[in-house]
Amino acid sequence: MPRRPSNALTWKTSCAPPAAIFPVPPASPAATAPTSTSSCANTAWPRNCSRATTTVKATESRDARQAPNADAAIGTIVEVRGPVVDIACPRLPPLHQALCTHSNQQTFIFEVHQHLDSAHVRAITLHSTSGLCRGMTVYDTGAPLQVPVSPECLGRLLDVFGAPLDGGAPLPASEYRNILAAPAPLPDAVAPSDVLETGIKVIDLLCPFVRGGKTGLFGGAGLGKTVLIMEFMHAMVTLHQGVSVFAGVGERIREGHELWHMMEAAGVMPHTLMVFGQMDESPGVRFRVGHTALTYAEFLRDQLHKEVLFLMDNAFRFVQAGSEISGLLGRMPATVGYQPTLMTEVAALQERILSTRAGAVTAVEAIYVPADDMSDPAVTAIIAHLDTTVILSRAQAGKGIYPAVDPVQSTSQLMDRHFLGDRHYTVAEAVREHLARYQELEDIITMLGIEELSEQDRRVVLRARKLQRYLTQPFHVIAEQTAIPGVSVPLAATLADCEAFLRGDYDDMPEDRCYLRGSMQEGP
Repeated sequence: MPRRPSNALTWKTSCAPPAAIFPVPPASPAATAPTSTSSCANTAWPRNCSRATTTVKATESRDARQAPNADAAIGTIVEVRGPVVDIACPRLPPLHQALCTHSNQQTFIFEVHQHLDSAHVRAITLHSTSGLCRGMTVYDTGAPLQVPVSPECLGRLLDVFGAPLDGGAPLPASEYRNILAAPAPLPDAVAPSDVLETGIKVIDLLCPFVRGGKTGLFGGAGLGKTVLIMEFMHAMVTLHQGVSVFAGVGERIREGHELWHMMEAAGVMPHTLMVFGQMDESPGVRFRVGHTALTYAEFLRDQLHKEVLFLMDNAFRFVQAGSEISGLLGRMPATVGYQPTLMTEVAALQERILSTRAGAVTAVEAIYVPADDMSDPAVTAIIAHLDTTVILSRAQAGKGIYPAVDPVQSTSQLMDRHFLGDRHYTVAEAVREHLARYQELEDIITMLGIEELSEQDRRVVLRARKLQRYLTQPFHVIAEQTAIPGVSVPLAATLADCEAFLRGDYDDMPEDRCYLRGSMQEGP
């Protein structure tokens, strides 16, 4: 287990990637021509890779991998406005190219976002601009941002550069990958069609996850999105012997620190990689940390052939970071003030989440819903890419129903007889009908009482209330806080229990006996 820093708030690294993270490979013996004397030649930033590849081996010769003028001085800083840096350069670098400069032994990394004219570019810095000034020389790294990848990444906390946040040793820098790499070729992609069991009753029954698909957890603040994500990470390790990659996008430092320790206490940290772009960091970092985490997920899928669960908390903060960058670049805002490139940016991230013959990447994304408005442009842009939508309801949470999943609005593209089979589909639809009818009758019950309902409606309401409580569940990852041991319920047991509720086998059982428990066959 990596060594912890002594102070909980000192887990953040400095603004520059440490030299051990990005070592400079030795020059090829054939490279006898004079080289640039720029200070960037001695920095930790990785050398360029061929534009046709996304992976760089540190043992390759420099000449075979380096683009023309890579690491050469290409211009100077002419203006710094917050995280925005304008650079004068006679040779324009490509968009999204990584540039660097140096001050007081610190390396500052920029990402090119605009060509202002034939001799100026506008870039976003990937960390604090403290220490930057006009006239500083800027160097071209020759490639977009790259991170070191290694099987030793599991069990670690990293930042957007792949540098350690846990006080441990840097990752071995034998291979680098471009964080903006294209998705896997379509001939290699595998269409998602199987159910991925989570052991969570309400999820597996009413909105099953698609193996290799994308699931969104929608809800406002305080509804349990992060706790659900933690339980999914636990299920991936214990039920599927897979690994998890967690992207903390705009994560609060306190929440990230708590998550780290809770994953350690649950025993799943050795099978988990966490990548954080924290709330106090540059919008460029918060915008790119999801791409960095996806790069590691793709590496684990392609090279280690692992079943990968990719988790993002929070996808809405990714959109917010893009909106912030768009405003800094002077773009005209679109609907509700969001960036005009909203759909493109969301698609560029989401379309990299796919399964190949080498392995599956299943994504679960927590999505904050502003003012609980599901018609918000950011929310609708993300929904378009999802296979499963899990809606967390404030009304459910108000009743103490946890997980606070809305059983009527939550759905999955697998809710079909062809995928689930007759038994699962029939039981799920019957449970949903009972719960939907109960919601319709709640106002009448509140005003007139349950005695005013017909006998059939009273029977439906009583069974629906028991089903509602049965679909609650204690979780492993918060067992210490709730003092209730966590349980994982197989889908077969959930189906058998729900069939018994629908038949009336538990009509005489008190409702509290159904609350926060596992399978009904396991006893009280």
